[in-house]
Amino acid sequence: MTDQVTYLATARRVITQEAAGLTALADGLGQGFADTVDLILNSKGRIIVSGIGKSGHIARKIAATLASTGTPAQFVHPAEASHGDMGMVTKHDIVLAVSNSGEAPELANLVAYTRRFKIPLIALSSREGSTLATQSDIRINIPALGEACGYGVVPTTSTTMSVAIGDALAITLMEARAFTPDDFRDFHPGGSLGAQLSKVADLMHKGSNVPLVGLETPMGDTLLTISQKGFGVVGVCDTNGHLQGIITDGDLRRHMDGLLDQVAGTVMTKDPTTIAPTALAQEALSIMNDRKITCLFAVDNYAKPAGILHIHDCLRAGLG
Repeated sequence: MTDQVTYLATARRVITQEAAGLTALADGLGQGFADTVDLILNSKGRIIVSGIGKSGHIARKIAATLASTGTPAQFVHPAEASHGDMGMVTKHDIVLAVSNSGEAPELANLVAYTRRFKIPLIALSSREGSTLATQSDIRINIPALGEACGYGVVPTTSTTMSVAIGDALAITLMEARAFTPDDFRDFHPGGSLGAQLSKVADLMHKGSNVPLVGLETPMGDTLLTISQKGFGVVGVCDTNGHLQGIITDGDLRRHMDGLLDQVAGTVMTKDPTTIAPTALAQEALSIMNDRKITCLFAVDNYAKPAGILHIHDCLRAGLG
């Protein structure tokens, strides 16, 4: 038990120290960050992010976050850059070099390349007088605080602050560009992010697959449509194509006596729950769960059916 108390105490000390580092970072954020945002917003090229070791992992993360939020970015390994990958960096690009010490020798050739071809260089470093900082056009300074290990040798607080700067930069640029959830969805078509941001129109069945009949359609033909389309329901439209109602298993049971002598308009449930094709599929799933139904018709602004969404479509897409 004593050991476990020690474990928790150590973990809390690390997290508290890193949190203090983030507070110091936010308080000390200055002109260099603002200049970086302006430079990137006015650039016609990409952001080339580079770093080695732990800084390299951070640089990859920064590049990925920038790229997914509307700022074209690419990670370039500094050692590979010295062996041919320097060709990935063009005169229209901006280089963001990440190095806590600012003295990583692997960055030397990339720094020299930016100076030779007048490519803007941004330094993300904790040492203002370092080689990287003095050679750069813009400096984003990380507070030079002790690492959470207590010995100053394990990158912890410094790496946490560097990741936070990358996130802050990406979100600031995203908001400045009015980057929307729809844009984010376009960059994340797969995985859970893509599923969460999918629209009804992305998942719904369209065209001839939509089960529809008219108000005066005999129930014999209506039952045939329900069977053929395979959704267990059918939408009922007026002569103008506007959705007026829906027929489900429950409606069939309620009108069992003389069912085949009736028409769709007399059997249907009027004013069914619908959703817009532009709505998020997550919203459609929530409606279906709340109302304990399995299908939703998607209708346009004129109440005309544009498609039908089954709860299984949402589950197959990873919602749920």
